[in-house]
Amino acid sequence: MIDPAPLVRAFEIQSGACAALGSPFSGALLAHAARDITDGGPLAGLLAPFAGLSTRALVGDAVPIRWLGCVHDLALSGAAPAVAGAYPSPDRPGDADAAWAAARAAMIAAPERFSAFMAHEPQTNEVRRSACLLPGFLTVAAETGLPLRLFEVGASAGLNQLWDRYHYDYGGPGTWGDPGSSVRLDAEWRGEPGPLGVAARVVSRAACDRKPVDIQDPIARRRLKAYVWADQFDRLTRLEAAIAMALAADTRVEAEDAAVWTAARAAPTPGAATVLFHSIFWQYMPPDRQAALTEAILALGEGAGAEAPFAWLRMEPPPGNLAITELRLTLWPGAENRLLGRVHPHGAWIAWGAAS
Repeated sequence: MIDPAPLVRAFEIQSGACAALGSPFSGALLAHAARDITDGGPLAGLLAPFAGLSTRALVGDAVPIRWLGCVHDLALSGAAPAVAGAYPSPDRPGDADAAWAAARAAMIAAPERFSAFMAHEPQTNEVRRSACLLPGFLTVAAETGLPLRLFEVGASAGLNQLWDRYHYDYGGPGTWGDPGSSVRLDAEWRGEPGPLGVAARVVSRAACDRKPVDIQDPIARRRLKAYVWADQFDRLTRLEAAIAMALAADTRVEAEDAAVWTAARAAPTPGAATVLFHSIFWQYMPPDRQAALTEAILALGEGAGAEAPFAWLRMEPPPGNLAITELRLTLWPGAENRLLGRVHPHGAWIAWGAAS
């Protein structure tokens, strides 16, 4: 018999993380789920494909988030009125106890829906992460003096490709971007002054994902919304505005393996700084694909020059520590791996420079 303790602990860890990151409803729902696994309830059976993994692997693969997203998707779909009725909305608080009872009944009635949803890793495409990536892009623009060619891997729906069309407000350090933009992002700036006075011009953009979210498809758009925690309405509002902008811009994401696509598409080109970037993506890649992508990036970096620089910008937890998120930049020629700052995983703040 497989020990359920790692699964229970993974759900408890995610419950605490949700509560700490401003989603008490999600935290309470996951706490119910952890108790159900302990008791051998219906969720324990649904999680059989993940049994035997360590707690670290379960958290790294976002298994609790997959389940939480599935329940939210059920609420958004209208297929389970009892679930939807217990979920929070801008005009009413949620009832986590009632939501759990309804979700448990749904797992018993339609386990195949949960299994299908949880078979693929989350694709949150949190738009506010652009507020953390922005100073990285501006650093590349400032240090190279060149326009930018953008290549995003693990892009989900590709919403962060349009970062230069958003408006940013960092409080004291100031603002950046189009003041008339429909996508408005605020983030707390901590630490040293950053490069917010720098202009950046994007001359091309492209993106790939192993399984892109097609925002032309209403079901795919709903899945994207489902991964936003249900009691965080400002995140949902930003997401909806960014989706509308991306639809108007006909934003596309290619269905490709990140390593293969990077090697084939992202070679440095004279007259522009080529930027390969990603955010909260690395942990979902199998180790062999991480190694392959690293090899492809390093090879492209070796081919860079003063007139054709290559940058690797990433917003990811450091290896073995999912509790923090770093913004790192490697710029060729030179290949210095720099920690630019530490950031909130959903983009609420950025600690720049020494403050990291």
